[in-house]
Amino acid sequence: MSAIIFPGIGPVRLADSARFLVTHPIARRLVAETDRILGYSLLDSYREAEGRDDQGAFPEPARIAFLVQCLALAEWAVKENDLDPVVCAGASFGGTAAAVHSGALSFPEAVEMTAAWGRRVDDYFTREHRDIVTQSFARVAPDPLAEIQAELDARGDWNEVACQVDNDFHMLSVREDVVEWLQGRLRAAGGLPLYVMRPPMHSTLFEALREEIANGITTDIVFSDPRIPVVSDHDGSLVRTGAGVRELLLNAVTRTVRWPAVVDTIKGLGVERVHVTGQDALWGRVDVMTKAFQVVAVRPDTAMRPRRRSAIA
Repeated sequence: MSAIIFPGIGPVRLADSARFLVTHPIARRLVAETDRILGYSLLDSYREAEGRDDQGAFPEPARIAFLVQCLALAEWAVKENDLDPVVCAGASFGGTAAAVHSGALSFPEAVEMTAAWGRRVDDYFTREHRDIVTQSFARVAPDPLAEIQAELDARGDWNEVACQVDNDFHMLSVREDVVEWLQGRLRAAGGLPLYVMRPPMHSTLFEALREEIANGITTDIVFSDPRIPVVSDHDGSLVRTGAGVRELLLNAVTRTVRWPAVVDTIKGLGVERVHVTGQDALWGRVDVMTKAFQVVAVRPDTAMRPRRRSAIA
């Protein structure tokens, strides 16, 4: 049995996927549809955004292009390999692609929602919680992390786990003035501090943002019951209703991502092979995934390779 996994968004240059988006038949169709939905050229806007330094970490065209790329690769992987996935899951931002692939959300509404959602997030963090960032780090297991969090609590410094990517890979949200101390403490515990993200993500502090999105963006969007279950990246539960998928996406604002729980659920269903569809340097590569499954990385270059033809006798 197989499953489709959509990675969370990461830094991706347009040059790394431009050929795929421009020439691959499935991607080209989705890009054309996206242009009609948005009323502007997705790829032209992406190029312009890359040339400016006034953008956030993921400007609107980058977010939408990542969504399009992931969905095109998933569609190609299913057709090319005659897959019949029993479930799908998305990590963080990948949840929207999972909603579309499962049949719970239409592609046009996903594009419009992604654009509106991103604008709302950008606006929110220009006025709220400007001092919070999310620090990612590896090589720190849950018990040492709990000790570090207890020390932060004793200092009176707010902190909250945003993501558990693997058993020893986490993302912790803190006030920006705590980052230097946190990095030193992580190193002392044998950890490896990685990148600092702004805006932050997945925190109970952002309930007002969740309400803004729920009332201002998703209210009129139709979510259907999915054809295949979507695995919640918050607790590993199987989401089988349209209402549940809507709540899953909204809860991404305020709930911690628990990727090992996703792995446990998918493995418990008897899945042996997972296809990670999208450019991914993290979610499909961590030990919790590679030890549980045969992980097939489905990237733009994968879909662009010439198909092998059987020799003619």
